[in-house]
Amino acid sequence: MELHYATIWESIADTIPNATAVVHGDTVTSWADYDERAARIAAAFAAAGLGHDSKIGLYMYNCNEYLEAHYGAFKIRGVPVNVNYRYLDDELSYLLDNADAEALVFHSSLGDRVAHVVDRLPKLKLLIEVDDDGGSGRVERALRYDERLATNEPMDRIARSEDDIYMLYTGGTTGMPKGVMYDMASHVKLFLRSGFPFLGQRVPKAAEDVAPLVRSITESGNRMIAIPCAPLMHGTGLWLGAFAAHLTGGEVITLTNHTLDPHEVLRTVQARRATSVVIVGDAFAKPLIAAIDEASRRGEPYDLSSIGVILSSGVMWTTEVKDQLLERIPHVVLFDAIGSTEGSMGNQMSTRGGSTETAKFTQNPRTKVFTEDGREVTPGSGEVGVVAAGGCVPLGYYKDPDRTARIFRTIDGVRYSFPGDLAQVAADGTLILLGRGSQVINSGGEKIFPEEVEEAVKRVPGVRDCLVVGVDDERFGQAVTAVAATDGTAVDEAEVIAHVKTQLARYKAPKRVVFVSEVPRTPNGKADYIAAKQYALDALGLT
Repeated sequence: MELHYATIWESIADTIPNATAVVHGDTVTSWADYDERAARIAAAFAAAGLGHDSKIGLYMYNCNEYLEAHYGAFKIRGVPVNVNYRYLDDELSYLLDNADAEALVFHSSLGDRVAHVVDRLPKLKLLIEVDDDGGSGRVERALRYDERLATNEPMDRIARSEDDIYMLYTGGTTGMPKGVMYDMASHVKLFLRSGFPFLGQRVPKAAEDVAPLVRSITESGNRMIAIPCAPLMHGTGLWLGAFAAHLTGGEVITLTNHTLDPHEVLRTVQARRATSVVIVGDAFAKPLIAAIDEASRRGEPYDLSSIGVILSSGVMWTTEVKDQLLERIPHVVLFDAIGSTEGSMGNQMSTRGGSTETAKFTQNPRTKVFTEDGREVTPGSGEVGVVAAGGCVPLGYYKDPDRTARIFRTIDGVRYSFPGDLAQVAADGTLILLGRGSQVINSGGEKIFPEEVEEAVKRVPGVRDCLVVGVDDERFGQAVTAVAATDGTAVDEAEVIAHVKTQLARYKAPKRVVFVSEVPRTPNGKADYIAAKQYALDALGLT
């Protein structure tokens, strides 16, 4: 049996057909029905002439249909393409054209945007609409998702290849979105290693070992029940929230609100007895903490005893916020993974009573830190280097050989990914992450890492969230500028600056603080530094 998501999931559906696979609101779908629905939508893809390596765009909010269509694309050896549901005309048409998309599955509430761009995309052979607002019919050529399921018999199962391409589009912090390509087997191995250990189980060595282990887990009543709070259109939500759970035969619950509703998360944990919750750092953790406290104050505390692990990836998750979660859910394990779509670098696990530091991680076995001249950074030296992620390294960027050559490089016969993160290596070998090199601020000749200053600003009483950017300045070259949101408490600029100076070297403190109602972040909670800088420029009259 090949290491391929579709092939393994088919074997799981045959093994535990009656166990729940996906849940959205009141819709609960078993593994047998999940597999059949995916096979029916796969048949619709095949009937339109799609097959091996066909790119299929998914332009939807979190829902069961997102996962079904994703699975259906894998069934035909196609390539599902995640599309940010915030994208408007030019962004949407750019991504679909760049991906060479031949099909698009979209929510009807996004239909107006699709209608604006379909004439720009001659490669699109198939449009399928998932009705989420009763407003279907906006796109003339679109077929109804439910009708495609009803009119197509399930596609016969086929043999697949471990060399099939898996691709995830990432917007990063700058530039246009880029498709990061993996070979299927490497990506499956990565997430086989991610899910089973959380259940206290060995990692299967081969694809045919998965289903027997899943049967044993299911019979023991120890299944993973996961809630991805982050959007499935991003790697954190899809990979940690869905792939890792489904490879163990687990249940994936998608939330009905299009933005984070912390009370919905906690109600769902309680109702479904969820065992894992996937969030995105402080931006998600703080609202959850506030909702837990609010429920307790009104005498209706949530039962969160089922949660075993809360996972986060790719953004700052500060020690103070972790400690606050552990005070409220003392039995939970907090798993903080640092990495990007281009590669995983390290992790940090926190428990009640344990000691951790923000941005300090245990390196993955194949992670290295290199200086600019190619030397490996010596632990404890204080040298700053570029993090090189090894192990499951992508094949490259779709249709971008120049960027592929810059980011994915071979040193001493070993291939690494260099996404641009800067770090030091402590004397004990742990990774001290400093931030993305492209965001470093040069103020008066000193290099300042925004994440370090952001952490300090967020410790100011009353500050809820913060991003830090560099604004052009005649004296300093760039002036450190904080864009901050409060929790409603009165906080002034002088107070923030003075507080930061008690924690960091004075030159790192913000020169100015701009207060906003919401700090700009992408739907998965990651920093939107471009928007933050524009807020700062507008507020300071520099536009």
